[in-house]
Amino acid sequence: MSETGREFILQSNARSEAYGVDRKQVKSKRILDENELRELIHKKQELICIAEPFIKQLYDFVKSSNFIVILNDEEGCILNVIGNTTMLEKAYETGLIPGAYMSEACIGTNGMGTALHERKALQVSGTEHFAEVFHGWTCSGAPIKDHEGNITGCLDLTGDKHLVNSHTLGMVASAAQAIESMLQIKSYTEEIAKNKIYIETMINSLPSSIFTADFEGNIKLVNKYTYSMFGYDEETMKKSKAQHIIVCWDRIIEQIKNKESIFQEDVYVNVPMNKIEVNLSAYPILDPKGNPIEIVFVIKDVKKMRKLANKVMGSRAVYTFDKVIGQDEEFLKIVEFAKKVADSKSTILLMGESGTGKEIFAQSIQNYSNRRKEPFVALNCGAIPKNLIESELFGYVEGAFTGAKQGGHPGKFEIADGGTIFLDEIGEMPFDLQTRLLRVMEESTVRRVGGSEEIPIDVRIIAATNKMLKEEVEKGNFRKDLYYRLNVLPLRLPPLRERKNDIPLFIDYFMEKKSKKLNKKKVTLPKQYLDYLYEYDWPGNIRELENLVELIINTESVPSDFKSKKISMNDKQAYYLNDLTLEELEKIHIEKSLQKYNYNISQVAKSLGISRNSIYRKMLKYNISDSKSNIATK
Repeated sequence: MSETGREFILQSNARSEAYGVDRKQVKSKRILDENELRELIHKKQELICIAEPFIKQLYDFVKSSNFIVILNDEEGCILNVIGNTTMLEKAYETGLIPGAYMSEACIGTNGMGTALHERKALQVSGTEHFAEVFHGWTCSGAPIKDHEGNITGCLDLTGDKHLVNSHTLGMVASAAQAIESMLQIKSYTEEIAKNKIYIETMINSLPSSIFTADFEGNIKLVNKYTYSMFGYDEETMKKSKAQHIIVCWDRIIEQIKNKESIFQEDVYVNVPMNKIEVNLSAYPILDPKGNPIEIVFVIKDVKKMRKLANKVMGSRAVYTFDKVIGQDEEFLKIVEFAKKVADSKSTILLMGESGTGKEIFAQSIQNYSNRRKEPFVALNCGAIPKNLIESELFGYVEGAFTGAKQGGHPGKFEIADGGTIFLDEIGEMPFDLQTRLLRVMEESTVRRVGGSEEIPIDVRIIAATNKMLKEEVEKGNFRKDLYYRLNVLPLRLPPLRERKNDIPLFIDYFMEKKSKKLNKKKVTLPKQYLDYLYEYDWPGNIRELENLVELIINTESVPSDFKSKKISMNDKQAYYLNDLTLEELEKIHIEKSLQKYNYNISQVAKSLGISRNSIYRKMLKYNISDSKSNIATK
């Protein structure tokens, strides 16, 4: 070796003198006691275990040459020494024992401490050692780095100085590198195992079935939710073929092979002794060349998805009996009866004139029942075209008719599963659909339009009508058997003219509600005008009174002498309040709102707090038209 190549020895010797190491020193300045060494070995257990087979292999190469193998930690403390009896005794005499620190600061220049300081494999032989006690040794040391590149230990071969050989250093460096590789592999393995646990925990925490399968249908990985959703145990599931579970398997395979994904389609899957509808997504797993090799399936419970959608989109009952206004004794008896039957599975039939609050009552019954957390789905049988009501109620399968959505669409009964369906204006239901409704009620199953699958449902029906259904039966407009199935728990809501004592309550309630909504002051009604309201018959019932209060708030005042004083209108049209019927007042108010919002039906409906369909019906009723578009005739 050249003088320049050994320059690190001179530098190390200089450091040793600076550390105050004595050349006559026999043992290290720092040696751990038994307890301290035990703690250190426990701390460095990973390094010791991984290094052990490589140390033994290295020793097998050199044991005939009287070498010892030494393993140190990152500070130079000896963790283990392997050698024959003669060499071990010689090593112990010179202080090369477990627990002894071989750093330059503790014992001067040596193969272990200097290799750690220089962060590279090197050899120290004979008098290159700072301490004279090691002048008879040759030491080849190589630092060991962990997976992050930090030094975690040192491997050393020590023997008689006449055995010095550059190949010895090569063997030590190779063994150290092998230990580093194993430390990296172990770290990667632990990271993979940790990530596997994270991924499995995440996948198992999702309320969806997730599993993978190859193109032959062999099921590979399965999350725990799959077993409970499909009703299979782990062994049965993994032995099953995916094509036996998923009904539309062939179509999925074709799409995945074209590298296409399938996103949230409603399909059927086979479960033990049954077939259920689920929401399915499928994604290709690609190999490094981008070719699909397996499929990931994500399957969700359609019923739970619909419940969540109902919650988000508002298919829930809002009103409660606490919000039902009234102090009339007969009316309060009806409320108490409704509470008693709220938990019943039997059909409830609400009868009453338009505007008596039948839907509010239906929602209140729902919220008082044990189905309060389940969907409440309302359908007005008189507001939907006859050719659409069937698909609205019962849903349809893909391809059932022109324009049908891919994957089909659930009907109101499926959406209401577990909860309540409110069928308003049941008397307007087409006669042929009454037969289907009766069948659904009798069998608790529904079949989509164009489909053959019978879908089980658990739905409580609340129907409402402003017609005398018994008379409709006699006229042949309503099925007799359906009437008796609906009329199990009848509730008749009285018209406002039969509960006139509640008029002041409604006026106060609507005055408070509408004034806040319209950001206008409340109007105090004179006694004479209240007397007039008491005498009025209220053909439109509570809804008519609500519209009147809104009209009064919008006009901002009611004259003290309403028989002679005129109310100023924005369109400068004057009228006598007592000379007009409430229907005439309503017509004027609607015309005023249409002009205010430039015949934007959506804005008019929003301002009046009623639906667009109601606006259209009232425009037709009062023969109100838009000269620009004749919207009332469309």
